[in-house]
Amino acid sequence: MRFGLIMSEVGNGLRRNVSMVVSVVLVTFISLTFVGAAILMQMQIGQMKGYWYDKAQVAIYMCTNVSTNSHCNLVEATKDQKDIVSAQLKSPALANLIKSVTFQNHQQVYQQYKTQLGDASKSDFVTPDYLSETFWVNLKDPSQSAVISESVSGLAGVEQVVDQRKYLDPIFSALNAASFTAVCLAALMLIASVLLIATTIRLSAFSRRRELGIMRLVGASNRFIQTPFILEGVVAALIGSVLAGAAVVALVKFFVQGYLGAQAPGTSFIGLTDAFIVVPILLVVGVVLAASSASFAIGRYLKV
Repeated sequence: MRFGLIMSEVGNGLRRNVSMVVSVVLVTFISLTFVGAAILMQMQIGQMKGYWYDKAQVAIYMCTNVSTNSHCNLVEATKDQKDIVSAQLKSPALANLIKSVTFQNHQQVYQQYKTQLGDASKSDFVTPDYLSETFWVNLKDPSQSAVISESVSGLAGVEQVVDQRKYLDPIFSALNAASFTAVCLAALMLIASVLLIATTIRLSAFSRRRELGIMRLVGASNRFIQTPFILEGVVAALIGSVLAGAAVVALVKFFVQGYLGAQAPGTSFIGLTDAFIVVPILLVVGVVLAASSASFAIGRYLKV
């Protein structure tokens, strides 16, 4: 099989069907960009989960004289009750699960409240006694937070135990939903890309049906006839895949690391290393889909 002759046929086919080739390139580019974005989003979600879940704490709020639940009944937690909670956290059953424990009294909680509020004038109606003294517990394994809650929530003087991870779960659920949407759009676009490649190849074969007839009469094998058409689809899809890979790298560099990194400097974001992992995946997906769809299309044509 002469390589030069095959490549000449590929070039002729691409020139004859420029508009269809451009369509294949664009559809492949858009669909694989969605695929890359979905993969990157899953990487980002996993990285953010590991980052924020490690920082998430279990907050043990002690009773104040304005706490109305059944554990408190408007009675401030005593020093003995706080000592019992502290001793429970240091007990052998819990000590191996805990990385560190920090206690904040009324005044420290009030200062943190004013700092987070920003405008001190809004805190004039709140006094330190209204805010619960708090034990902040950092766990070695954040998934063990239920053990802490079960161990101390029933102790006297404890108003409530809050796992901060519950505030993160809705955020990650929304991100997972967005990632799933991107995957669905990518799947639809990939289907459209496959159909377009198959249609392009069949039209190209139809426009050269006389040439193909002559080639078959002189004894050309089906493989020799099919190869140029398959390569046409592969070349067009490969161009779209390369553009999609470039778009993914640019997205990470300029949007994720550039814009988002500047807006949230304390957040762990994916980097170019992750983007360069995704690029080969896009190239392989593009080439495999193009080769398989083109092979199927021209194979059916030759059987007719």
